[in-house]
Amino acid sequence: MAPSAIEVYPTTSLHNLKVKAQEIVSRQTSPAKLTKTPMKLTGALDKFESFDLTPVIGKEFPKANLAEWLQDHNSEELIRDLAVTVSQRGVVFFRAQDDLTNDLQKELCQKLGELTGKPVDSTMHIHPISNKSFQCNKDDEISVISNDLATKIFTDRQTEHHKKKQSLKKGWHSDITFEPVPSDYAILKLTDLPALGGDTLWASGYEVYDRFSPAYQKFLDGLTATYAQPLFTQAAKDHKFKLYDSPRGSPLNVGTELSTEHPVVRTNPVTGWKTVFAFGHHVQHINGLTERESSHLLNEFLRMVTENHDLQVRFKWNNKNDLAIWDNRSTYHAATYDYDGNGLRTGQRCVGIGERPYFDPASKSKREAEGEEYMEPGPGFTVF
Repeated sequence: MAPSAIEVYPTTSLHNLKVKAQEIVSRQTSPAKLTKTPMKLTGALDKFESFDLTPVIGKEFPKANLAEWLQDHNSEELIRDLAVTVSQRGVVFFRAQDDLTNDLQKELCQKLGELTGKPVDSTMHIHPISNKSFQCNKDDEISVISNDLATKIFTDRQTEHHKKKQSLKKGWHSDITFEPVPSDYAILKLTDLPALGGDTLWASGYEVYDRFSPAYQKFLDGLTATYAQPLFTQAAKDHKFKLYDSPRGSPLNVGTELSTEHPVVRTNPVTGWKTVFAFGHHVQHINGLTERESSHLLNEFLRMVTENHDLQVRFKWNNKNDLAIWDNRSTYHAATYDYDGNGLRTGQRCVGIGERPYFDPASKSKREAEGEEYMEPGPGFTVF
């Protein structure tokens, strides 16, 4: 007997089909879940005096003592909330940290990452050039930041920056993005200050992303770029020294081929916010685009920062051992080369290694997460 042209499904089969259909609809309409749940402040730092420096970036704790925080009975709560604050505000400043030794500075940097979930094999970065084997450094994990030393190593770059001074826009960068596993947090403490000048500027990668149109943001999401630092290789060749080729804070950061691939837009795992990561002098080109298209896009990122001082914060180093902590995943920074003849500018910087950069499609922009919208100033906007 020929089978019926119409199949009659048992009740249980119809029920299963209905359940599966509901699951599909639910997946399509429910918001996607983040790879990592954003971290929230607990209020552990509320008892310490602090103030925001601009609406979008920068915070200062004018009287706090970081060495005491590290020794406090609730040290982990304090350092955890400090890490979240740095990731939210981009950069946080402390004054006259005379009690914070280099070892304590490194301990703090490592704890900032550990208490916010960085991989267990991520430690402190060892710079390919500025390490114990080179010049005045005494610690592989502490880079000596010195205008005198930089002039000796990067003669051509310093000549360009100091003699002409027609544009310093190429000085903007995030630290060590040429590494497969780059930095999460970095800490700089200045020990020698010029009589005048030497300020440092930071800019918000969150805000750069937010100022693009939604259509442009969709284009940027998912792009990748090549990051490299051939200048270090050339400096080693010119001055006849070897780059540090052993693990530099991660088993993946090895060798002397200082080149890798990262997202153009990455998700900060601490906040869950999107940030433009492909910015600064370590970025070589946007993958998949023509040379002209890539240059246009990178120049647009640069223009966004240099033409919008309201997404920047400028810090004046007033005292010996003033200190800055920033999140390299979502900020860029640049020194101000205006102190020739005003004395040395020297400091100790340590750089923590975080996670491999990733883009989470479920992540949001900062303003989207906070329910805000950026508006261009209208025709009635007054400039003073």
